[in-house]
Amino acid sequence: MPWFLYLIECADGSIYTGIATDVQARFDKHLSGLGARYTRSRKPVRLLASFELDGRSSASRAEYWVKRLTPVAKRALVAGERTLDSVMPPVEIDTQACEAEDVATDTEAEANAAPSPQAKKTKPATRRKRAAQTAAA
Repeated sequence: MPWFLYLIECADGSIYTGIATDVQARFDKHLSGLGARYTRSRKPVRLLASFELDGRSSASRAEYWVKRLTPVAKRALVAGERTLDSVMPPVEIDTQACEAEDVATDTEAEANAAPSPQAKKTKPATRRKRAAQTAAA
């Protein structure tokens, strides 16, 4: 389901940034006073722009970076002088970290596997005592 980043101009000239799946319904909530606390005190005037994103996580990420822009930079984004991609830092994929994560996942799966029949069973209290003794040493 697509999510949207939207920008609203408020009565005091400020710009509110938010995310939603239905921008018009969310704007109507802001108008009725049931939206964000920010727009309750600074009445929304008009919807400036909305940008469609792949999902909630990418919309939240975009919102995070747009909220850090100056009002002038937000207006440039609305006017099309800047793109949403230019506002957000690139996402770098660290292949070494991905490989390390795969190894960690494999190790975790082995650790969570059922114990072998030869494995000694100890009581949880005994394991805690041994862990405490090891930590104290």
